[in-house]
Amino acid sequence: MPKCTQRPLQMGRVGRRVVQADFDGGAIASDGGVTLLRLCDERVGLTRAAAKAVGDERRAGSVVHGMRELLAQRVYGLCCGWEDVSDHNVLRRDLVWQTAVGRADELGSAATFSRLENGATARDVWALHGVLLEQFVASRCTAPDELVLDVDATHMPLHGQQERAHFNAHYDNYCYLPLYVFCGQDMLACVLRPSWRDPASVVSALIKLLAARLRRAWPGVRLVVRGDSGFSRPKVLRRLDAWGIDYVLGVQKNPTLECNSAMAALEVADRHRASGAKERLIGEFTYAARSWNRERRVIARLEHGPLGSDARFIVTSLAGEAAELYERLYCARGEAENRIKEAQLDLFGRRGSCHRYAANQMRLLLAALAYTLMIQLRRLALVGTELQVACTATIRTRLLKFGAAVLRNTRRVRIMLASEHPLRALFATAVTRLTAAP
Repeated sequence: MPKCTQRPLQMGRVGRRVVQADFDGGAIASDGGVTLLRLCDERVGLTRAAAKAVGDERRAGSVVHGMRELLAQRVYGLCCGWEDVSDHNVLRRDLVWQTAVGRADELGSAATFSRLENGATARDVWALHGVLLEQFVASRCTAPDELVLDVDATHMPLHGQQERAHFNAHYDNYCYLPLYVFCGQDMLACVLRPSWRDPASVVSALIKLLAARLRRAWPGVRLVVRGDSGFSRPKVLRRLDAWGIDYVLGVQKNPTLECNSAMAALEVADRHRASGAKERLIGEFTYAARSWNRERRVIARLEHGPLGSDARFIVTSLAGEAAELYERLYCARGEAENRIKEAQLDLFGRRGSCHRYAANQMRLLLAALAYTLMIQLRRLALVGTELQVACTATIRTRLLKFGAAVLRNTRRVRIMLASEHPLRALFATAVTRLTAAP
């Protein structure tokens, strides 16, 4: 039979030279830095803990790929930008990927991952949330005096016949509404919810579970819940007061609040007319909505500029200067929105394309595990470098996605990285830090 060969791709000329390309390079990987993820994962024990939490109910005699290997392969794939399980039908034969996962033969295929995601149960979901929380506790070397828990909700757009899909008028789409809880850069929870649920639903129950674990680890820690006006529901406020958890939450504007701040608003408007510049005033008063069980402290931020007046209100159980609480504490909640964007966009936490609701929750948690791994990589290996505050997409582009040739025999796996990589010194520093004794 004739030997069929693929024709090279013609890519023009450079001077007198013809430029051609083909895919006959052999064992050359495009994710030469994925082994960094393996070192970081082994250091913190993320996928090993996740595999133990999920368990494995498959028949042992038929198992080819262990649960830890599958979770590692899927999480590393998200970190490296491979969001679709079908990508692993090719990646499973990549020698660098096999080395990173810890095997010397083919890895899991798309069908294997489909079974993994669709086999998820409610028990698996809460067990993986426990892994996220334990990772956060283990990352703290000393007991903190105060922890600020940022709660926020966003949407996961749906395009198909997913279970519990519902049209949400605010987002003008069929979607889910996942609820996130962050503490600084660390993700503590990500709970999938149908979009017909109240944005504040399950918040108080989730905070209660988180608080119990955090107070068990650090009995004297002070907890502060921070969020926008969607979470200042009467039930949430009553429960936080009862549990001794402080809060600083936005409050929706209403005629009573505007009436209480009317004189101050007139003063800000007069100051703007006199100066011609935007003027701001921050004050406070006590207020109790009809559905509240008692009066609470409300801080008002009033502004007047060329575009008119603007007022914001927050309710808090904290003492201290009003301006300090608003500008330094409440306004800092915008950083949590950046973390959500990183988890949803950079690590594909919006891919709710499974039919089953539980499978989409599993996908959300896999993205959360990938986010946690990247945060740990930044914390353990990149402090003091030019990537110490880089987002996931930047770390992926500059430190994980580069070419490497692989030679593997019975004694050694040799990964030959690009000689002219601009961050070769940084890569070597990261490896040294991750392989050092903890």
